[in-house]
Amino acid sequence: MIHAFISERRSIRAFANKSLGDETTLKLFEAARWASSSRNEQPWRFIVAKREESESFEKILSCLHESNSVWAQHGAVLFITLAKKTFSDGRPNSHAMHDTGLAEGNIALQATALGIFLHQMGGIDREKIRAQFEIPDDFEIISVTVAGYPGNPEMLPEHLRERELQPRVRKNLEELIFSDKFGKQYSINHPGLNRD
Repeated sequence: MIHAFISERRSIRAFANKSLGDETTLKLFEAARWASSSRNEQPWRFIVAKREESESFEKILSCLHESNSVWAQHGAVLFITLAKKTFSDGRPNSHAMHDTGLAEGNIALQATALGIFLHQMGGIDREKIRAQFEIPDDFEIISVTVAGYPGNPEMLPEHLRERELQPRVRKNLEELIFSDKFGKQYSINHPGLNRD
């Protein structure tokens, strides 16, 4: 059985009108700090704004596609995730995106442990983010994530409410792992694995 912090993680859109304290917010990024990375480069960087810091929060919110900003505005925290594309010695770091994904995964697990939910968004204006936040060319803009406590799905527009209430669906392991070559099914005969 996998840990509940993994199975209970969910990307929600309905957020409660409740702030995250500074200590709680920092715990999320402390979890990111401990992610593994190639050559211990730790290429991840975050630009963080809490909703009560309205100017910074609104600045990030203005960089979201409208389909995201309509619900993300109710989250407690918005943060931009960046990945440094080069190692400290200037050579290209082809692992930067992978490693930054691990850091964001740590944030998601820590958030779940604290009863907080995240929703990562790729529907963003990267050029606007780069200009407004003066992001150097050496950094890839990965996503914007909203964090907060779960709210009432009834507050969402109908089409989003339906998506919010749908059960989570995952591919079967047979579709994801192979043996010997790509496409050759890996033999899975363990009765304890949940294959749904």
